[in-house]
Amino acid sequence: MNTLLDCHKACRVRVVKLNAPTALKQRLISFGIMKNATIEVLEHTPAKSTIEIKVGKMRVALRGEEAKMIEVEKI
Repeated sequence: MNTLLDCHKACRVRVVKLNAPTALKQRLISFGIMKNATIEVLEHTPAKSTIEIKVGKMRVALRGEEAKMIEVEKI
């Protein structure tokens, strides 16, 4: 299974599963990052330590470690 961190710029994906601790999972859900949500990858930092995504109309920046916990599938 691919993670959000594996996705390239301008890639559109659907969330399959969140493999995060409860506190982080609740924070991601509050941003709209939940099962079956559609995400567009906007940008990566050069070392892939941060990823910028778009969920609905909201833009969110995630650490690479957080993005690794989000399993996705390409649309």
